[in-house]
Amino acid sequence: MSDRIPMTRAGYDKLKAEVDHFETVEMPKLAQRVAAARSEGDLSENAEYHGARESQGMLQAKINLLRDKLARAVIVERAKEATDEVVFGATVVVKDLKFGDEEIYVLVGAGEEDFDAGRINVASPLAQGLLGKKVGEKVAIDVPAGTMKLEILEVRFD
Repeated sequence: MSDRIPMTRAGYDKLKAEVDHFETVEMPKLAQRVAAARSEGDLSENAEYHGARESQGMLQAKINLLRDKLARAVIVERAKEATDEVVFGATVVVKDLKFGDEEIYVLVGAGEEDFDAGRINVASPLAQGLLGKKVGEKVAIDVPAGTMKLEILEVRFD
């Protein structure tokens, strides 16, 4: 994978802090659990040992995934000038044409996304469908749950 991942400095720092925490705090705890379970004797029937090793493997996989994101990160500055075009860092107010309700999305980088708070990753299908669109445009965006039909009502930079 050579795809670059756009993110802000804050998002990059958040991911880096998470990796550091996993490596310096969580991984040593798991290593102690493995050592304690190993000292109990027969490993073939030691559920605590196997559980600790599995947790260690899952944490290492998460660390590797985050390190990969950091390695492919491209720090992008949020747009500062007002425009009516959807770009990275913009807050977009859209109307769902199927249900008639308004939604507000902020296009953010990796590590900053929080769908419940309306902060969507700029690399997501929804954000990709909104990028470059202007106020007043209607778009149909294919997302995992189906096709969303939206009208862009406002683009702002909070």
